[in-house]
Amino acid sequence: MRKKFFKGLSLLLILILSLSFVACSKEEQSSVPAPQENAMVAADAEVNVLEEKVMAYFANMPKDIYKVKHSKAVEEVKNGEDIFILDIRSADDYAKGHLKSAYNAPWGPAIAEALPMIPQDKKVYVYCYTGQTAGQAVMTLNLAGFDAKSINLGWMLGISKVEGYEDVVETTSNELADKVTDIDPEIQEAITAYYNGLADVSGSIFKNYKVSEKSLKELIDNKDESIYVLSVRSAEDFGKMKIATANNIPWGAGMEKEFANLPKDKTIVVYCYTGQTAGQTVAGLRLLGYDAVSLNGGMGMDINKPHGWLNKGYETVK
Repeated sequence: MRKKFFKGLSLLLILILSLSFVACSKEEQSSVPAPQENAMVAADAEVNVLEEKVMAYFANMPKDIYKVKHSKAVEEVKNGEDIFILDIRSADDYAKGHLKSAYNAPWGPAIAEALPMIPQDKKVYVYCYTGQTAGQAVMTLNLAGFDAKSINLGWMLGISKVEGYEDVVETTSNELADKVTDIDPEIQEAITAYYNGLADVSGSIFKNYKVSEKSLKELIDNKDESIYVLSVRSAEDFGKMKIATANNIPWGAGMEKEFANLPKDKTIVVYCYTGQTAGQTVAGLRLLGYDAVSLNGGMGMDINKPHGWLNKGYETVK
């Protein structure tokens, strides 16, 4: 009888211990997030950091809208002001003549590679040919933490039109120094991907994240539903005339609040007045995951002839 009693007691104890072990195991498992969950949280954090910085770029837009007048830039170079100048034209054109002390990082992946060699304690001026790709570059440089501005209308339509500009032109090549700046790894990765992505569109009508006036007209005439036309001109000017089918988000601080209303399943064609602020907008939208390109020359003005929609003689609507 006693043997049966102790035998039964032993079995009961074993059962209790087994249940306790299972309960503890479940508690430990539930207290440790699954590796996949950790990865998803980390990915969301990365996206949020990039998104916050992009949105802040537009929300905190300065009065100069990240641009400097070409005549002012030339004057500052003449006066020997402490500026870091980045020429993003081709290496061949840079060799033919560039602003004194300017460094060359040709449009493309070279810009992302140059970021660690750019000092953050100086204002940075960027110029291209007409100001449009410089607009994209300036957005990415500010995202990386630089105080960067594009020289209005670039080399062809801006700098070379300033009287006496030849006095601040040289052919001496200036070499970028060693690393002087630490770039946030997440931001560096995003900017590198941005410029590497140019290769994916190099053979299309959207080369350089732009579209020609002629190609856009053909898309609109063919009622191509894969595009979404976006004007960032003022609401007043948009009301006077626009490209057919265009929608409007006026350029300026606060415009980023409207980005969530844009489609992610279409190519967004952005246009402004001469293409420069559209370039900035395109860079921001693409970094947020939109497929955006800018219209070459924008709506067009006298100052950027023969580029731009109106300068090509294309029709507008009210």
